[in-house]
Amino acid sequence: MPDTKKNEKKYHLILDALQLLLEEKKIQNISVSEIAQKAGIGKGSIYYYFPSKDAILDALIERSYEQPLLTAKNLAAQTEISPFTRMAMLFQACQNSSIAFIKQNDSSSDNTSAQDLAFLHQKYLTHVVSELKPALTEIIKQGIENGDIHFDYPAALAEIVLIIITVKLDNSLLPTTPAETDDTLRGLISLLEKGTEVAPGTLSYLSLTSYIK
Repeated sequence: MPDTKKNEKKYHLILDALQLLLEEKKIQNISVSEIAQKAGIGKGSIYYYFPSKDAILDALIERSYEQPLLTAKNLAAQTEISPFTRMAMLFQACQNSSIAFIKQNDSSSDNTSAQDLAFLHQKYLTHVVSELKPALTEIIKQGIENGDIHFDYPAALAEIVLIIITVKLDNSLLPTTPAETDDTLRGLISLLEKGTEVAPGTLSYLSLTSYIK
């Protein structure tokens, strides 16, 4: 029977090794052999856990930002809370996750190229949207079942909203001023309220001022 704790330790050693190497080198110049050497394990062991270097990078991103996303999914599952309140919780988690991403990458920006940061950022945004889409879809479906929301394509709506929210609140992929970001979010609010037939002002928590501490 496999030693689960030992396997988990090696798994995290591999992720730690890649994280350290990313502070020293460009992504494209890091090999699986180097990751194995940095982790202190054999190259063959890497492939027991990951099929490729890209898969290791995906796992590293997932580990780095899993806590705010896990919190969001747990809150979203609390069906006794209104769907709009749970949406607000989920979107706040997007912001918290984005803050964590920016802080971590700011600390290594001197050693990481702009190209690598853009690549990491794209992977990060993809991860956030894919992780939260099922939770938001379920919230929207429950809102439809309760008669609070009127819309025929909950999964598509969830994806559209998450893409806009993550990109605008993160503000590094398409940098804009706070006023421009607020205008975009207010436009999104108007479209959503009209498209889902909810009362005007129901989604006002999506405005930028809701995320200012």
